[in-house]
This record gives sequence, structure tokens and C-alpha cells, in this order.
Amino acid sequence: MCNDYRLEVDIASIAEDFDNLQIKLDTPEGMPNVPAREDIRITDMAPIVRSGEARGQGALVNRRWSWPGPWGKPVYNVRAEGRGFGSRRCLVLCDGFYEFSDPADAAQTRLDKWLFTLKDHRWFAMAGVWREYEAGEAFALLTMDAGPDVAPYHHRQIIPLARESWTDWLDAEVPAEQVLGWLPAGSLEVVQVYGAPPAQGALGL
Repeated sequence: MCNDYRLEVDIASIAEDFDNLQIKLDTPEGMPNVPAREDIRITDMAPIVRSGEARGQGALVNRRWSWPGPWGKPVYNVRAEGRGFGSRRCLVLCDGFYEFSDPADAAQTRLDKWLFTLKDHRWFAMAGVWREYEAGEAFALLTMDAGPDVAPYHHRQIIPLARESWTDWLDAEVPAEQVLGWLPAGSLEVVQVYGAPPAQGALGL
């Protein structure tokens, strides 16, 4: 499950790409101040694009990654299978995500860490969902069974969305199963990151 991702691309370049895709971005809270970060971790604030008032529109805001779940553990991943999510869909902006190798045995505590990036674009969007909680609003990353690029490293993965599907994902009228899926094999590049253990004590659903 993804508990760490990266965003080093400046927000102005991201907004320009949305314009080129003919997705109108609103900034109801002002343009987010988004410093370049090699690691965005659970409970951090990060930029997302929520569904707008009409198709082809989105709202760019900063929100907390994860909301408090049962027993206080943060919910940072949510299973996508069999769910629609309605108007709570969002695009989570990134230029890479990290995954840890599946452990060889249950006692293994230190795992290899891998960085996945998109071959054809400098940055991309992951499928997310947002909700309200007692302190405001937060988002989580959707997950599904791993596709061909991620399966050699981990059994599940977050869902990078093809650019041509972003408008559909922000449209609650489009069934989620028509949008969510693996990118074609070979779309993701992967490099190993050394010396970082997985986060402990958080919850993925």
C-alpha cells in the first residue's frame, strides 16, 4: 500500500497542463503554496483537484492526506473494487509514488523501497477520494490489485490515471469501473530507493 509519494513539479506548470487538457481549474482558496517535496507522507497537506460544478471543471485545493479511522489510525488508502465514490472523487497530484516490496516472511521488518514514475510525462494524477472529518477535509488514495508494472514488487497498487481519463474521473456520472484500471504495461519506470523502512501503525482500507 502506498504511504509515501513525491511532488517536485511546480504548481504553475501543473495548472498550465490542466489548461492544455481543457480542464478549467478554480482556486477557491487561492493558489496553493506547494513546495517541492521528495516525500509526502501520511497526514501531510498536499494538493488535490476535486470535482467542479460542471464537467470539465475542477477545484485545486490543499488537503490532508488521510483521515482518522477506527481506533485513531489514519486511513490513507481505500480499496477501489466495487465502489463508485460519487462526487467525492479527486485527482491527487504527484510526479512519483513509492512502494515497498512484499515481505518474504511475516517477521521481515525492513523492506526494499521503490520509486515509480511515469515514462511519458513529468507528473501525473492518482485516483483519490475525499471526505469531511471533524477537523476539515482529507483525502485518501485508491488502490487495486497490482498491474504488470507493479506486481513484481507489491501485490496492490495505487491507480495512476491516464490524462484522457481525468475529466471522466471528476464526473460523478461516469461509472468508476469505466475509469479505474491499469496503465499499459511499460508505462511506469521504477528505481530502487535504499535505506528507508515502511511506515508503521497506519491503516489502509
